[in-house]
Amino acid sequence: MHAALGEPVRLAIVDHLALADASPGELGRVVNLPTNLMAHHLRVLDEAGLIRRVKSEGDGRRSYVQLVQDNPDVVSLTGATAALAGSLARSERVVFVCTQNSARSQLAAAAWIRASRVPVASGGTHPAARIHPRAVKVGRRHGLALGKARPAQIADVVAPGDLLVAVCDNAFEELTDQPMLHWAVPDPARLDTDEAFESAYERITQRVERLADVLRHHEPSGSTS
Repeated sequence: MHAALGEPVRLAIVDHLALADASPGELGRVVNLPTNLMAHHLRVLDEAGLIRRVKSEGDGRRSYVQLVQDNPDVVSLTGATAALAGSLARSERVVFVCTQNSARSQLAAAAWIRASRVPVASGGTHPAARIHPRAVKVGRRHGLALGKARPAQIADVVAPGDLLVAVCDNAFEELTDQPMLHWAVPDPARLDTDEAFESAYERITQRVERLADVLRHHEPSGSTS
């Protein structure tokens, strides 16, 4: 891992991935590299166990690169760039987005309340009629109260100054005109098991805590959020 990160371009790639998943093309634009060179650097990072590739649940032709965030060694070696973290820290509120706003984005918003003082909201591109019962169940198991929450249309929630975080591929790919972070969290409703919802909760809270920590350490001077 240390050898793979000894190359500045690869270090820049993983620093970008510290807070958001990205397609190879998006990463190429971040570090200004053509496709062939990007493929080489991603292969080195993959072989070192720093990244993995996941297929989009929305557009199956797309894939995303993400850090192996469940490996403590990877997390300890990587961190968001100061420029990216500083720009995100100026956000007035965090808004989590998924398709139905019935599970992943609701769990993320509830976990965020516990992790940060920055205001939070959530919404969906195609909101469901109610919160998924298994999301309420897993939330209750971990001390998160989702029972009174209601799905909302993202267009009715988002406001200028918000930091949007898409926790599903479909929402990210649908809202192409909105700048946002992207976490490719598998939809637990596809399997509809307690284990799937527990896995989604673990992935989400891990990333919520990391984002909250980054924003906390890069708050502008004089911030009261």
